[in-house]
Amino acid sequence: MAGAWKLKLKEGDVAPEFSATTNEGKTVSLADFKGRNVILYFYPKDDTPGCTREACGFRDHFAALQRKGAVVLGVSVDPVPAHEKFAAKYGLQFPLLADADRRIVSAYGVWGSKTFMGRKYAGTHRVTFLIGADGRIRKIWPRVKPAEHAAEVLAAL
Repeated sequence: MAGAWKLKLKEGDVAPEFSATTNEGKTVSLADFKGRNVILYFYPKDDTPGCTREACGFRDHFAALQRKGAVVLGVSVDPVPAHEKFAAKYGLQFPLLADADRRIVSAYGVWGSKTFMGRKYAGTHRVTFLIGADGRIRKIWPRVKPAEHAAEVLAAL
């Protein structure tokens, strides 16, 4: 990650409200889940190795996360059709939100400068927010290891 990017939200802040279209063509907003814990995880791109590992981790822990009363929402700037294919290919049971206009990634401060193989570009940082039933950010994971992440989130609930 490039040094220029810095997370702007912190634990205890009120989570920014959002509304977006899911991979199933439904519109959801954060307000729809008031009174529940929301796992809002941002990822760079559908059907890439790290993003697939992370999504499949949430898929594999989904029943346990639901038993804890949590809602899982994945967010990337990919369009709805890409989300549809990704969710179908890997059997993802939770909504993937299309943020093509980058309003959500901007509100949560996860869009920024990145470096990959010496190339600098703007993109989505892999960050997860646990939003409490009161609408406040309970925990932030600013550096995510895709293969282990869902278990970390489950342990925090």
